[in-house]
Amino acid sequence: MSVLSGTEPVEVFRFFEEISQIPRGSYNTKAVSDYCVRFAKERNLEVIQDSWNNIIIKKPGTAGYEDSEPVIIQGHLDMVCEKTPESTHDFTKDPLQLFIEDGFVKAKDTTLGADNGIAVAMALAILDSTVIEHPPIEALFTVDEEVGMLGAAKIDMSLLKGKMLLNLDSEEEGNLIVGCAGGFRFTMNIPVSREVKEGAALNVKICGLKGGHSGVEIDRQRGNANKLAGRLLDQICRNHDAAVTEINGGTKDNVISFMNNFQIVVSEADRESVCEEIVRMKEIWKQEFGADEPELDVQIQEAGTGTYRAFSEEAAKKVIFFLVNCPDGVYEFNRSLKNMVETSDNLGVVETGEDYVKFMVLIRSSIGSKLDEMKNKFKNFAEYLDASYTIEGEYPGWEYKDVSRIRPIVVNAYEKVFGRKPEVLTIHAGLECGLLSGKNPELDCISYGPEMYDVHSFRERLDIASAGRIWELTKEVLRRCR
Repeated sequence: MSVLSGTEPVEVFRFFEEISQIPRGSYNTKAVSDYCVRFAKERNLEVIQDSWNNIIIKKPGTAGYEDSEPVIIQGHLDMVCEKTPESTHDFTKDPLQLFIEDGFVKAKDTTLGADNGIAVAMALAILDSTVIEHPPIEALFTVDEEVGMLGAAKIDMSLLKGKMLLNLDSEEEGNLIVGCAGGFRFTMNIPVSREVKEGAALNVKICGLKGGHSGVEIDRQRGNANKLAGRLLDQICRNHDAAVTEINGGTKDNVISFMNNFQIVVSEADRESVCEEIVRMKEIWKQEFGADEPELDVQIQEAGTGTYRAFSEEAAKKVIFFLVNCPDGVYEFNRSLKNMVETSDNLGVVETGEDYVKFMVLIRSSIGSKLDEMKNKFKNFAEYLDASYTIEGEYPGWEYKDVSRIRPIVVNAYEKVFGRKPEVLTIHAGLECGLLSGKNPELDCISYGPEMYDVHSFRERLDIASAGRIWELTKEVLRRCR
């Protein structure tokens, strides 16, 4: 039976549950893209599927709206794939296991994909409806947003006639977003030579951290397991004769790393004192983070005594140097908008290969010159450490427009539906509006969405009542777009 059957708004959650049965992690969007093609053809709607799996579905306006300007409803098909360490879920083939708890839709041990499946579901519900009043609709579903907005970068905007765009990829109900940060991914490989090291091996796991979205939650000062691992290794290697054999943490550059695993080799005589030092650092972190990271844990597993291929001392120093000194979190706040993050970065992934350690950092800023500053900063790290690097996935910020046609429509509709004024603001996270409006300067965008929590983590959850209110808002906005 359908888990969400009877959950209001029924017409929205029907489609949300259907797409939740289709694996749709980034780079794996062909199946859900094909689903959208079938959906459109079954309803005799015009559909365009490009070679990247982006989708455009067009529907004429209802009675009285036939000659109105089209409105673009936009969201992305892909989702971030995160799960608990114990989960056996296979994101390439397994459907999400949805359930309802305390007024929220959740997925068992995995991300929910409400970011941004709820936008797709709402757009499909509008396209499916025979009773909702609306102007001509151009539903735009992009792919691979979560890995650098790759679909938005490739979409041919000349296929769309609409000049007003509703992006349904925001996560706080009371906010209407009218601008966002730009960003890029910095990937660096530090070369690692190895040498034989004899001693006792200790596997250390830093875990239990909240993690979360590296944009909208970067100002919450959550622990980054990769950074904590660097601090702990620095402490151990300064006080003991220890060698590092591997270090791995995080899965995606846009997720605050909630786990890191590393292995060190120490002398048998030093083993106990090293374990004591690790435990002391755990207690220090518990005090420093307090209630912000209540489940933070550091686990030690003894892996036996033997001969190991460890990083050379020089390679280990370089790896630890970068882990300790790499900026992470909020770099600067906006000087005009109070409490608004301007520039940040997230050390999302650390990965050990046979002869390298890879680092992936996502940098964001609402100011182009600050993005340039951060590029140079990280280039300097790479040059100093004799490391190779790439800069990928660059996307522009979305600049606030003083004059907008869509903004007052949505603001007035919001006041009618909610009985209060919304917050109109810019955000630090990246949104596709920047790329899309860069392709068409006449495009007038606004972004909003239902209340979601802990997106990009296995704790992700969607507020059901909020989804219902945003659904009513969207219908009211469309009614006003004559």
